[in-house]
Amino acid sequence: MKKTKPDKTRSTENSMPREYDFSGQKGVRGKYYQAYRKGHTVKIHEGDGTVTIQHFTLADGAVMLEPDVQAYFPNSAAVNKTLRSIIAMVQGERPRRRPASSRR
Repeated sequence: MKKTKPDKTRSTENSMPREYDFSGQKGVRGKYYQAYRKGHTVKIHEGDGTVTIQHFTLADGAVMLEPDVQAYFPNSAAVNKTLRSIIAMVQGERPRRRPASSRR
């Protein structure tokens, strides 16, 4: 039996139900960004009717970089290396205080 090719005459606008038509709508970039940084809750509706609620926040010590900063750091090792070099520079610039006993 010969395989038939899919009907290419079918319009793409008819391939999805109307409730999934997003034409004419525009998304807003970063709309939920600040709320996500504070944490978010996920409700999982199980097949047996129960609902599991999980709250997610950034782990202790985790830092979320802004997109423009993230472009310069491919991974956490790069971030740590850069921050350590800045810390070394800052510590090198601090004026060193002499002990109180030798200040006369």
